Amino acid sequence: MNTLKAGDKAPQFTLPDANNNDVALATLLQQGRVLVYFYPKAMTPGCTVQAQQLRDHQQQLSDHGVQVVGISTDEPKRLAKFTERDQLNFTLLGDVDHQVAEAFGVWGLKKFMGREYDGLHRISFLINQDGNIAHVFDKFKTKDHHQVVLDYLAQT
Repeated sequence: MNTLKAGDKAPQFTLPDANNNDVALATLLQQGRVLVYFYPKAMTPGCTVQAQQLRDHQQQLSDHGVQVVGISTDEPKRLAKFTERDQLNFTLLGDVDHQVAEAFGVWGLKKFMGREYDGLHRISFLINQDGNIAHVFDKFKTKDHHQVVLDYLAQT
């Protein structure tokens, strides 16, 4: 796994959202900076806590000119259920074939309960409007992810 770093150009992508509408990074960047956060699976405990915290702090992120986009390998139908169940106020995208995850370098070997498998790593990228990665967030607990991002934004 070769994760992208700050200063790297973010891979351009278009993925389906919860309503099966295509969403392009280039379009999102026209509106400001984008926090692209990769999470393993919708509606699992850790991913739910992370999404709820981002939901609850959406206004603070927006005040910093940042919009949030979550990416997992889930189908749009599952993303819709997650969005509705947790009243999420940001976009979730489905990278079913994990091509975007691979391009960002967040798809790779994982270990869980003694089992090894390929999967999506929980890593986030703050992307500037010029398409360059400003910062990579890879050391956080799911419940603190939003605060780590906000602390970084407060310093910039």
